[in-house]
Amino acid sequence: MIPVLAAWQRPYLNIFKHFRVEEWKRSAKEGDVAALTDTRVKGTIYRIRGSNPASSYLQLPRAGTQSLGLTGRYLYLLFRPLPRKHFLVHLDVTTEENQVVRISFSNLFKEFKSSATWLQFPFVCGAASKGTARRGVPGAAPGDARWTCLVLDLPSILALYLARSYSHLRGVKLCCNLLVKNLCTSDLLFEPGVTLARARLGDLSCRGVAPMPRELAFPVPKGQKWHDLYDYIRFPSEGPELLHNSIQKSFPHPVAGDQVLQEPGHPPTQLVTRSRAACDLPPVQQMSSPKAVPRRCPVVTKSIPQVHLAVPGPGGAVPAADPVLEEKLHSAGDTRQPLPLSAGGIHVYAHQRRGQTARAVPGSQEGLVPDPILKLRTIIGFGGCSTKWALWTRDSTAVVYPCHAVIVALLLQTGEQRFFLGHTDKVAALAFSGSGSVLASAQAGPRGLGRLWDFPTGTCLSLFKTHLHGLVSLSFSHSGAVLCGVGKDVHSKTMVVVWNTAQVTRGGGVTVLAKAHTDVDIQAMKIAFFDDTRMVSCGRDNIRLWRLRSGALRSCPVPLGEYHALEFTDLAFEEGPQQEPEDRALFVCSRSGHVLEVDYKNVCVQSARRLLPAQPQEDGQEQAGSSSGPGIAINSISMSSSFCATGSEDGYVRLWLLDFSAAVLEAEHEASVSCVCISPDGHKVLSTTAAGSLGYLDVQARDYSTLMRSHGGSVLGFSLQGKGGHMATVAQDSTIRVWDLASRQQLYDFSAAEETPCTVAFHPFWKMLACGFDSGVVRIFNLAASDLLLEHKQHRTAVTGLTFSPDGNLMFSSCLQGTLALYRLVAQKIQVLRVLGNVVARDGGGGVDTLVLSGDSRLLAFVGPSKYVVTVMEACSLDELLRVDISILDLHSTILDSAVKVCFGPVPQGELLVSTSSNKILVLDAKTGRLVREVSPVHKLSCSSLALSKDGQYLLTAGDKVIKVWDYRMRFTINFQVFIGHSEPVHQVAFTPDQEHVISIGDAIFLWDFLAPPPVKSSPGRARSPVSTLVLGSDRSSEKPKDGSETPRQTVPLPLLSSPPCLDISSVHPAGFQSISSESDREEEAELPGSSRKVANEHRDASVIVVESDGNEEPVVRPRVRQESSRSPEKAANEPRKGTRTPKCCIRPDSYRHFTPRFKASVLPQSFVSPPAGSEVLKLKAVIGYNGNGRGNMVWNPDTGFFAYSCGCVIVVEDLHSGSQSHWLGHAEEISTLTLSHHAQVLASASGQNGDSHCQICIWSTQDGACTAELFHHETQVQAMAFSWDDRFLVTIGDYSDQTMALWSTHTYELVLSTCISEPLHDVAFSPFSHQDLACVGRGAVTFWVLEQQEAAVRLKVHRAPAPDVLGLVELTSLCYGAEALLYTGTNSGQICVWDTETNSCFMTWEADEGEIGVLLCRHQRLLSGSNTKRIRLWSVGSVQELRLKGPNARSGSVLLEHEITLDGTIVSAAFDDSLEMGIVGTTAGTLWYINWLESTSIRLISGHKSKVTEVCFSPDESHCATCGEDGSVRIWALGSTELVVQFQVLNQSCQCLAWKPRPVGVWPRPGESQHVVAGYSDGTVRVFSVSRTEMELKMHPHAAALTAVTYSTDGEMILSGGKDGIVAVSSPRTGMTIHVLADHKGSPITVLQCTRKQYHELGVEGGELWLAASSDRRVSVWGSDWLQDKCELLDWLSFPAPAGPEGLDSLPPSLAAFCPWEHGVLVYVGFGLQKEALFYSLRKKQVLRKISLPAFATSLSLSPAAPFMALGFSDRLLRLQLCPAGAPQDYAGHDDTVHLCRFAPSGRRLLTASHSAVLVWELPGA
Repeated sequence: MIPVLAAWQRPYLNIFKHFRVEEWKRSAKEGDVAALTDTRVKGTIYRIRGSNPASSYLQLPRAGTQSLGLTGRYLYLLFRPLPRKHFLVHLDVTTEENQVVRISFSNLFKEFKSSATWLQFPFVCGAASKGTARRGVPGAAPGDARWTCLVLDLPSILALYLARSYSHLRGVKLCCNLLVKNLCTSDLLFEPGVTLARARLGDLSCRGVAPMPRELAFPVPKGQKWHDLYDYIRFPSEGPELLHNSIQKSFPHPVAGDQVLQEPGHPPTQLVTRSRAACDLPPVQQMSSPKAVPRRCPVVTKSIPQVHLAVPGPGGAVPAADPVLEEKLHSAGDTRQPLPLSAGGIHVYAHQRRGQTARAVPGSQEGLVPDPILKLRTIIGFGGCSTKWALWTRDSTAVVYPCHAVIVALLLQTGEQRFFLGHTDKVAALAFSGSGSVLASAQAGPRGLGRLWDFPTGTCLSLFKTHLHGLVSLSFSHSGAVLCGVGKDVHSKTMVVVWNTAQVTRGGGVTVLAKAHTDVDIQAMKIAFFDDTRMVSCGRDNIRLWRLRSGALRSCPVPLGEYHALEFTDLAFEEGPQQEPEDRALFVCSRSGHVLEVDYKNVCVQSARRLLPAQPQEDGQEQAGSSSGPGIAINSISMSSSFCATGSEDGYVRLWLLDFSAAVLEAEHEASVSCVCISPDGHKVLSTTAAGSLGYLDVQARDYSTLMRSHGGSVLGFSLQGKGGHMATVAQDSTIRVWDLASRQQLYDFSAAEETPCTVAFHPFWKMLACGFDSGVVRIFNLAASDLLLEHKQHRTAVTGLTFSPDGNLMFSSCLQGTLALYRLVAQKIQVLRVLGNVVARDGGGGVDTLVLSGDSRLLAFVGPSKYVVTVMEACSLDELLRVDISILDLHSTILDSAVKVCFGPVPQGELLVSTSSNKILVLDAKTGRLVREVSPVHKLSCSSLALSKDGQYLLTAGDKVIKVWDYRMRFTINFQVFIGHSEPVHQVAFTPDQEHVISIGDAIFLWDFLAPPPVKSSPGRARSPVSTLVLGSDRSSEKPKDGSETPRQTVPLPLLSSPPCLDISSVHPAGFQSISSESDREEEAELPGSSRKVANEHRDASVIVVESDGNEEPVVRPRVRQESSRSPEKAANEPRKGTRTPKCCIRPDSYRHFTPRFKASVLPQSFVSPPAGSEVLKLKAVIGYNGNGRGNMVWNPDTGFFAYSCGCVIVVEDLHSGSQSHWLGHAEEISTLTLSHHAQVLASASGQNGDSHCQICIWSTQDGACTAELFHHETQVQAMAFSWDDRFLVTIGDYSDQTMALWSTHTYELVLSTCISEPLHDVAFSPFSHQDLACVGRGAVTFWVLEQQEAAVRLKVHRAPAPDVLGLVELTSLCYGAEALLYTGTNSGQICVWDTETNSCFMTWEADEGEIGVLLCRHQRLLSGSNTKRIRLWSVGSVQELRLKGPNARSGSVLLEHEITLDGTIVSAAFDDSLEMGIVGTTAGTLWYINWLESTSIRLISGHKSKVTEVCFSPDESHCATCGEDGSVRIWALGSTELVVQFQVLNQSCQCLAWKPRPVGVWPRPGESQHVVAGYSDGTVRVFSVSRTEMELKMHPHAAALTAVTYSTDGEMILSGGKDGIVAVSSPRTGMTIHVLADHKGSPITVLQCTRKQYHELGVEGGELWLAASSDRRVSVWGSDWLQDKCELLDWLSFPAPAGPEGLDSLPPSLAAFCPWEHGVLVYVGFGLQKEALFYSLRKKQVLRKISLPAFATSLSLSPAAPFMALGFSDRLLRLQLCPAGAPQDYAGHDDTVHLCRFAPSGRRLLTASHSAVLVWELPGA
């Protein structure tokens, strides 16, 4: 029966005619697309021309969301490629599982590629004449390309290549350089040259074969044959054994000039003739005559891409990934054709099996059986992207949650897990439809993909792009017809997207209903259950109601009144029966503890309650703001018909009555609760925490059950207990956890204060766990008693290896310094037997399997003393038995190979397995070091872990994100199977002791069932490994190797004196670089001929590493082959080795050019109260200072005038004409470097890591100062950056601890490639003459790089050119390109080298300075150098180009020094015009200089403090301000221009405090009136400076200790000074005499001195002045004084309590006090105390009037004289402006360290703040 819907397509459908292409209503065209009349084919053809497929195409249907719906089996395309051009054709087909698959073919493709949703076939164009034909080489079409009839069998393509069932053709896209006559679909196989009569005679019609219809026929002149004029291609072909002999024209050899679609899988590729049949054909079949197809005969093909099919079943079908990501995830599904099992295909890890497993019989199959050999059983982990998503199923029997890229459904009753697989990045959000039948999920990452799942079957219904990058919320409508998501778009703007999902369950797709951008913050958004078009959202300062109408999203805010400043986190609709759905209330929770009840119908707040810590059981009816103190932040809320559940920051899940009158049940968690969800039956409450735990509260039983716990970071290693079924893991979250594998429950959690665990090891028999820490300490814990048994401190650096011997008698440990320690266990006590230094590789990395032992506990193996050497020792004595140099085993290799991991083979065979950096596994004889065999390639990246089964039959390897199971004996054609599932690199893989399971760890813990059959007896002559299910603790005599090592050694073996040469980066290819092409994602087959060798970096993400060596360069000179099995007894074994490499991240290079961030003890704030937009009180007016600690952190473009530099974490953009500043705030850490694009439109800035976060690179638009992108890749610091000269690329290099180089595309700012460098780099530059060339300088060499771009893939070729030998061991520190083919580099010893970039050789050097040259600039014939001798020099280098031709004989006599200028510090940045006549130079002194070489002048442009600023103050008229610093300087600045007016410098002293002399009361300022500043110094002196006369007027010495505070009396006639010893002195600036010395605070440093001119008769004090002194012991004294009467009387003495011992504080915060200007008789105090608060104390009432809660202990304090504002600085880089008495605070960013100074101006209109050396000037416009 023909389906009704498809009947109109029979017998064929002319697509162009049916859709009326010529009208362009149902089709679309772009670019040069024209309809022409062709006289040869006698009809209308369509010509598509253009160089870009994206802009020249013809598309059917018109819209991408529509579908052609054509069900015909065959697609006919009549076309001709344009001569010498490339064409591209896309076909979108839909499978029966509603999965869209794109089939593309082009003569631009070089090889076949496939993913689960994309097939790419190369099209090899031939020619009509044999002389011009090319066989098997894809490329441009020849000049005489012929018209072609291409027949595509779409169902066969999907079945053969993807094992999917074809449904219909969705769309066609014909791109560029094609002539197209027609397009047709049919279920009939049309054959050209076959007449109707012949078809009837041959009975071909009943077999589906018919003559070509007239509309598809090409004209054939009389006397000629169709196949002599045109090409006919059928794809895929059917194989020669099924061809009908009567119509088959066969030739023994294919004819040149064939045009085929190539088949993937087996090189060399076979070609098939166009018009002449071949004898042996792959799936591409070219036909010259009709072929009879036998009835009911399945298509059997001998050579097809190898895949593995899964038997369908519940959960067995796993949707595949999207084509963009090119993930090769093979989906389980039904197949209609038997396919041979061959090649180690990629397996789906959730696999349903039927029947019994067949036993493996050697030689009886082509690969490992069963297939698959692993089945995913359990995942231990939760979250990954977020911990706020966990859902109940509709029947309340299971919970659904994400674990990184996998969605897990956990059945509560049995603990069984189901897996939803297909996401390629971490899942960011989940949502269920109202019926619970459809599950929506969305993944994180820049591509933003979403999936809809049929939950009962586990199949993916639809894959769609979300257009959201930082997705924060996902909500399904109750009907399942609408899905809503909230996130960020590409510009980081908040966007709401609504999709139509109504047709998904009926085979349709997902379409976008509406999009809306919004400026409001959205934390949660939900669709109303009663109306699919209504939504509600909440976020910071807003609750909004949304409505979808007429394709547009509109919203209105809910009036919040006094609650407008709250940060709302979650919302829920009221449950229960109601008259109208809209009458149900909406409940919204906030971080302040408020729960607002919103009347949805009337759009208003109906009531508010607040959760307070002091009264958790109170009524809760209190209105917000009526109680003091902070509330408890509520992160989530969920409603049922009988109660409400809330999850809060204090870790509690609370169940409330619906009126919130009381909390009826509480459950406390160890971390803040991220999400709560009440089950549909209302009996259970699901909760998740920020620590990664998942559990539920049984309301009726009042019992809590933990379902899952997880590490907070990647799992780095694990160890298994021999018998108990326990596993210990160590992870990046600095914890060690012990798990029960059967129940998946966490048993123990270990962590050490201020220490990070690195590795763990279980004792094989006892309940003893050994842990190694980064401090070098090894601790042994007794798990049975949960206490610490022993602690060993044999290591000084991080422990990298730790293991027990299999017999349990010995323990071994190693560290980063290469030290190896041996311990003996006696009666559960561990004794140190021997410690050897420098034997383990320092640069070999760490891990649980760093040290490995043989199964009989006799041999110990490890990588060391260098990464190129593997050492085998006798385990019980650490006597060296064997040392094998891995780098010289392969004499034909062009790269220097190094060892990565080692593993012992079966004991009787005595083999040692070594995985290498070139993706090989070397099997060595453990006694002689002889190479037994080699397996290559093993993984795309180097193997990160090896494990061998106990029976010696199977080998596990882990590399990147995949696991491979190998037949250890390599007996089959394909010896491995591949398994995927991890979203991050796999760090370790191992068998369980019973060999029934496999464990792999990375992003989470994966437990696999190992399905291998029981071992069979070995054939005669083959060694058989003993099979055991337990670790044997006795009777191991049968396993001992029979060799001479059993005899006790009489002498100590002599170790190798030096390691092999460290050829880290050769001229051909650097070891440590990755050589992976991103073009192909295909798995390598074992022993694939012709495959390239690949070097991997296991610590980097494989998706971003693309480096390729240059095969045309000279080979590496290698040392002779040397294999040592014994040593001379002349040296002790523990003598230090020489020549071992310095490990990465340990030693800073000897170069000032290398950036080192200033040490900061401060951290980022945990909370930040941003002022509402438009209501900011403070505005940053100016920044005083330049960060001289940066490197290259100043840019200037002479053409546009753009000038910018960094100060701390702020980018200051200054107008050099007006002096006005604008400030770009986006960084949280100190900015290390800046770079400006060559068109001056884009600025890139980089700052270092903060905590666990990566370095931040911000991309700014210089036009409006907007941050357009944020890049994160480098781990520690960014050393240098550079734009290519065409501004297409941005290159960034990390510092010595990071050692990576990254290349970014400036079009999308996506990471193009990244590579690891074996040595630190200092600078990088692109060549101005070739956009593909760039160079880097580092330790003793220049690295030349060449970018090669093929389509979307970018490759790097690298050449390392060492510095001339005459320079010795030097650091090349700076570089710049000169004239064509010239490169200048500077060294840390003062030389400048000139390189020929054509030969990559140095031909000239000269002594340019006495110190390190850190800056080089070249313009035309001039070169500028800057060094740490504080000099800049200008050189004439016009003759260097001529000297280049002389080569090594060139001398430096023709290089002339033109000018020289000495500045105030080391040169760190420079920018000049094209002639090098004028420019700007930055120094470490914090100064930016304007340099004019013509006038030989240097002028300060920007000045700043180099060291910490210790005090700031305003002048009385606020025209100037004064600062002082630890460098002993006092500086006066003009506030209008922020220019330095005068500087007073005292050598060898630190200026600790200063004050500006106030103007006398009632006296008008006189012109020329002298202004004075008093400063206190560390030697106890007080100096008075005259600002007007720029001289020191007075020096006094009233203190024996350093001064800490100084101030003037209100009339300026007295100077009050306080010292570090607590002494307060009162001195007269007129006479220089000290009048009073007060010792009341003696013993504690004075922190504050302040005077006020107010007079208080009611206080009982005579005189007109009141002053206070505060000391660091939390005491404040208040004095009344009359200086004319010489009276000074103590008025009040305050002492503030504090805890006995501060916890969590490195140092005590200062005690600060100030008189309150707007409230007489009140002073304000902040300091260390019982609470973090500011106290207002009344001097009249002698009591504290009120308290203001603070987020932390304040480090600075200032009160505005004009308005009730209080400015406070904090150690977490926060500046807070507090409106008193109880206003809403406002927090401001801009500081990169502790805000230790705040000072208001006398008028209150300005504020000065200081953070280390940066001084910020703020304005209060409204004050």
